[in-house]
Amino acid sequence: MQILIIEDDIELREELKILLEDNGYSAIILHSFENVKKDILNINPDLVLLDIKIPYINGQQILKAVRKESDIPIIMLTSKNTEVDEVLSMSYGADDYITKPYSPILLLLRIEALLKRINKNNKNLTYRHVKINLLKSTIESKEQELLLSKNEITIFYFLLMNKGEIVTRDEMMNYLWGNDRFIDDNTLTVNINRLRKKLEEIELSGVIETRREQGYILI
Repeated sequence: MQILIIEDDIELREELKILLEDNGYSAIILHSFENVKKDILNINPDLVLLDIKIPYINGQQILKAVRKESDIPIIMLTSKNTEVDEVLSMSYGADDYITKPYSPILLLLRIEALLKRINKNNKNLTYRHVKINLLKSTIESKEQELLLSKNEITIFYFLLMNKGEIVTRDEMMNYLWGNDRFIDDNTLTVNINRLRKKLEEIELSGVIETRREQGYILI
């Protein structure tokens, strides 16, 4: 699961990144705050930790703008301890709200609870004649069940969430591994090819198309 950290306190966001990675999450730090809404939508993480007080624009306004285009899970972080801020954040579509300074354990529990709730809602996704179970990392057709690797299920899910639209290689790599890590470009190709071979086993040959110099599309 990939979590995007939007926090202007350098020390705090680095601590958050370490905390998340130590607990099995992939964490990305947003270093620029000039186009936050666009960055959130482009990265399309599994969850966003969004501080209310960041440069250029209030976090609540970003939340409101994102909600017009996406249901990405968002937990608001704030040093303000007022009921007004909490009510306003929740009314704008926040999934949760936590006040700083917070217990790392409490934050992890909130994240885990939110992701479990989201995964529970998505665990029976379907595509054509296939059922996708994110919790089990499997795809099932008729009586045949295939186990996918973490990268394979993530790729398939990301393409499914953008079905009919071209996903660039950069978008896919950011979603899989984060934009602050160097990954050999060939690694994505290998994972795509492995996924295609598994899909062929359940009569889904050719459903992932390569668009030259553009990316991939699930048809």
